[in-house]
Amino acid sequence: MAKYNPYDNFLAVVDMAAAADGFKEDEYIVVKYPEREFKVALPIRMDSGEIKVFEGFRVQHSTMRGPGKGGVRFHQAVDIDEVKALAAWMTFKCAVVDIPYGGAKGGIVVDPFTLSKAELERLTRRYTAMIFPIIGPEKDIPAPDLNTNAQVMDWMMDTYSMLKGGYTVNSVVTGKDIDIGGSLGRNLATGRGISLVTFETLKKLNMDIKQTTFAVQGMGNVGSVSASFIYAGGGKVAAVSDVSGGIYNKNGLDIDAITAFLDKGKRLLKDYEGDFSRISNSELLQCDCDVLVPAALENQITAENADGIRAKVIIEAANGPTTVEADAILTQRGIPVIPDILANSGGVVVSYCEWVQNLQSMFWNEDDVNAVLKRIMQRAFEKVYETAMEKKVSFRLAAYIVALRRLATTFRLRGLFP
Repeated sequence: MAKYNPYDNFLAVVDMAAAADGFKEDEYIVVKYPEREFKVALPIRMDSGEIKVFEGFRVQHSTMRGPGKGGVRFHQAVDIDEVKALAAWMTFKCAVVDIPYGGAKGGIVVDPFTLSKAELERLTRRYTAMIFPIIGPEKDIPAPDLNTNAQVMDWMMDTYSMLKGGYTVNSVVTGKDIDIGGSLGRNLATGRGISLVTFETLKKLNMDIKQTTFAVQGMGNVGSVSASFIYAGGGKVAAVSDVSGGIYNKNGLDIDAITAFLDKGKRLLKDYEGDFSRISNSELLQCDCDVLVPAALENQITAENADGIRAKVIIEAANGPTTVEADAILTQRGIPVIPDILANSGGVVVSYCEWVQNLQSMFWNEDDVNAVLKRIMQRAFEKVYETAMEKKVSFRLAAYIVALRRLATTFRLRGLFP
């Protein structure tokens, strides 16, 4: 079997959406190629005195509509194709919610849990120094992603500021701690956005949330916050999972108790005790539920398991969890999929709010941030829903069509340099 390439997955969907909306290739060909791919070597001194060299990437997919925007992930499986795909999805994510950003992404090939805090700081600072020439508040604005957090962004911002001459440039990254320019509401934004899209989807499908069961794959920041908002909204969460496995109870789980136990990743579900049966991550995907929320990594729903999906609706909280082949099977089976570029865009929307606050040296209260998030997410959902009905296509193709129209318009108006 050929190795899964997420960038090929992205290109296939773009071409399908373009064909469905009658685009000529000349009108959108620029978004099929990343503008810039940056690979860096990162030598750092370990606590033992040994020098190790790590590999890092930063890809800027498109800056047509504004500065590149996208997270930095620390994971042992990071590779250039994954980073390219994530950067491209960010371009489309920002276009579908209509904020003035392009798409970028970064990563380091490392298992951060094997490093001390001091080693992690040195690695982060070295990475920031190496990508320094191509990032900046008007160029490319990093953010947290898999295995990175506010502390990592604080170090990146400080390193960039020192290299700029020692003055504070807090607008170079988003997802920082509140005390140094972060935004209220940012840590909950992706999960809150997913819940908003979920509630809007249920309304359109005439599904009563109190009669709806959910399964959430992945209880990291995005999955746990999504599960908490869905639970608070009256949904019955029957299954959740993390890297150690999953738990299932058809009558519903106590999500508040589970999230308190997990305590932001300090513990694992394998050590949680209660009234439930233990299941694997793969079994969770095919468990008996109404709404499946994949919130882990890409390439989870594939041609091998799509026929066994029992959910009536899928809300993609992770980036790229469904392959093109699986998408076709789900469409044929009549299972609507709310795509990642719409469903999980709450994080980048509030990152935009943080960036605006930093540029203006202002500080918004959390209600204002959440009001902006709700307005933008609901507007984007309505636009995608309207396009799906108009073109008689899946929600994924509709979201890509919405994004492509905006990107193609920008390309046409700006023209081609030189």
